[in-house]
Amino acid sequence: MTSPQNPTACIAFADGEVWHGVGFGAIGEASGELCFNTAMSGYQEIMTDPSYAGQIVAFTFPHIGNVGANPEDDEANTPFALGMITRFDPTSPSNWRAAQPLSEWLIAQGRIGVGGVDTRRLTRKIREQGAPHAVIAHAPDGAFDTDALIQKARDFSGLEGLDLAQQVTAAQSYRWDETRWAWPEGYGRQEAPRRRVVAVDYGAKRNILRCLASAGCDITVLPAQATAQDVLAREPEGVFLSNGPGDPAATGEYAAPMIKALIEKDLPIFGICLGHQMLALALGAQTRKMAFGHHGANHPVKEIATGKVEITSMNHGFTVDADTLPAGVVETHVSLFDGTNCGIQLEGRPVFSVQQHPEASPGPQDSYYMFERFVAKMDDVATKP
Repeated sequence: MTSPQNPTACIAFADGEVWHGVGFGAIGEASGELCFNTAMSGYQEIMTDPSYAGQIVAFTFPHIGNVGANPEDDEANTPFALGMITRFDPTSPSNWRAAQPLSEWLIAQGRIGVGGVDTRRLTRKIREQGAPHAVIAHAPDGAFDTDALIQKARDFSGLEGLDLAQQVTAAQSYRWDETRWAWPEGYGRQEAPRRRVVAVDYGAKRNILRCLASAGCDITVLPAQATAQDVLAREPEGVFLSNGPGDPAATGEYAAPMIKALIEKDLPIFGICLGHQMLALALGAQTRKMAFGHHGANHPVKEIATGKVEITSMNHGFTVDADTLPAGVVETHVSLFDGTNCGIQLEGRPVFSVQQHPEASPGPQDSYYMFERFVAKMDDVATKP
């Protein structure tokens, strides 16, 4: 590919290729799995999504930086994506909510950016060869030891077998009552919750918790390694299983037995993304690594029972293997991109999950009803004679 006249950044791949670009943000290097994201908005939310731990994000949308950055759009206390790759240098912010330019935000957060990259070609490489192991590096003098960077890319262990939920989860339990952002007030507070919910944090995004609060939930968040006894001690009327990063089979070593114990209590349970995969493992199914995963805000998902198609936000590199779903577990949603599983329901029980992100941060809001469905299931259980 054509290199910039004065490259100050590079991408070194484990296959030996080296691509050059123009660096922005923090100076240094980072190694991880490289994925592409097709969302046309929400780059700050994507960078701070804990599900991107261990990954470098290449944005296919060219206008990155145009809304700047601001504290309200963080999905966690810190970015978890290791860095970003863009077609052009970040554009100057032109948005009334911008608190600082993207480049300044990246510097403050210690995250590297590589611009001037042919992201269409990079996306084709990922689609044809699978998500590569890579190193991104930014040096103002343009001096790179490319052989050493290639070796670091080859030394990256990959995400399979990694339990990253423990690295991104909350250190201790906490309460949450902030609701979704609305004009002109901004974020609100849930002052009259209807149902008590325990949210198990495998890497929860803030907007998921806001959506639960907006749907009427009084939320207590527990760390990923919480036991069933920890959950039940809070006397929840429902349990939520959050999104998160890493290999679900690794996290499932401790999460699946805990969830299985909760299922026996007949509590309503709702899972999203990694939480969906945790529920599937608890019910006896298996997960597998995808070639390049689903990352973006334009993923069509079909609800099998109704035939309704939702355009959804997704971020996952592993999937539930639908062929391994045991008897009594119904597949409820499928991806119209590749037919992979996107939802399950335990027959006759208030237990369900989806692969997509119904909190839409960023992305469309077609699936928000899933939060209301969860509350409705809690209502049904509470009103049973």
